[in-house]
Amino acid sequence: MGADPSRPTRSGTIPALPAFALHQFWKADLEPLDALWHVLNFFAPALGVGILAPTLAKLFWRSELRGAAWSRLVAVTLAVAAGALVGGLLVFGQDGRMATYGVMTAATAVGLWWVGFRPFR
Repeated sequence: MGADPSRPTRSGTIPALPAFALHQFWKADLEPLDALWHVLNFFAPALGVGILAPTLAKLFWRSELRGAAWSRLVAVTLAVAAGALVGGLLVFGQDGRMATYGVMTAATAVGLWWVGFRPFR
């Protein structure tokens, strides 16, 4: 009977997992359609915020945003929101962190300000 890998050894360290366990963990059997769904679901929050935020901004600040085209606002907010999601994935190593969504919201607000509200636009 082997040692329990979850229990510390006498030296206080946890023994390394066997190579086959790591292989099972990293094994990804994704079909192309599954991979497409993963990518689309990863960028879905950016799409939602990227369309909803400029629409509401144009609705509430109609006169201030008269010179900014809705399509340009959407393009900028989609780009910064998607960039924030990718940045969060790179920094944290996984998606869906609240910090990533906070950065996405702040980046969207800055993008909207840059296109529609900054002075000397």
